[in-house]
Amino acid sequence: MFTGLVEETGEILKVEEGPFLRVHIAARRVLEDLKVGDSVAVDGVCLTAVRVDGEGFWVELAQETLRRTAPTWRVGHRPNLERALRVGDRLGGHFVTGHVDGVAELLEVREAPGAKDFYFLPPKALAPYIAEKGSVALNGVSLTVAGLSGEAFWVTLIPHTLKVTNLGGLRVGDGVNLEVDLIARYVARLLGRS
Repeated sequence: MFTGLVEETGEILKVEEGPFLRVHIAARRVLEDLKVGDSVAVDGVCLTAVRVDGEGFWVELAQETLRRTAPTWRVGHRPNLERALRVGDRLGGHFVTGHVDGVAELLEVREAPGAKDFYFLPPKALAPYIAEKGSVALNGVSLTVAGLSGEAFWVTLIPHTLKVTNLGGLRVGDGVNLEVDLIARYVARLLGRS
């Protein structure tokens, strides 16, 4: 379980093909107490550290993970990183599981007073789970949905978020990992809508 409050952006150093995609990610802060077997949210994807070294950590991605996530598993990409919650940690953001639901496409960026509005198009099947003033995680960042526009939604990003996450480097047409709000998913299931 995560909060969606990014601790740092890392850098993908190496990618190895095989039965699983093995990815080496440079990090500093998340390495402070990271051990093999620990969970790390990498651009919002809950992954297990399978090896830890002085530069960073290694993860393995199954085909299901690759199918559901944005195609950013390449050398040089700077993923958002967050270690898993511990009992007793403060819970800022919202409950983020690291189970990505799909990829949303950046449609437009508009200037807003002191911030920027980012408009995203989610996969059609996920649109009903996104509500104005509800929560979403985009590349692992906990955000409030500022508004809806047809099937699209937008979030307002303050300068701090643009600086400490990889969202500020997005370009129109880029995909981001989208996790809808956990509560919305369960309410829909209870109501028989999923």
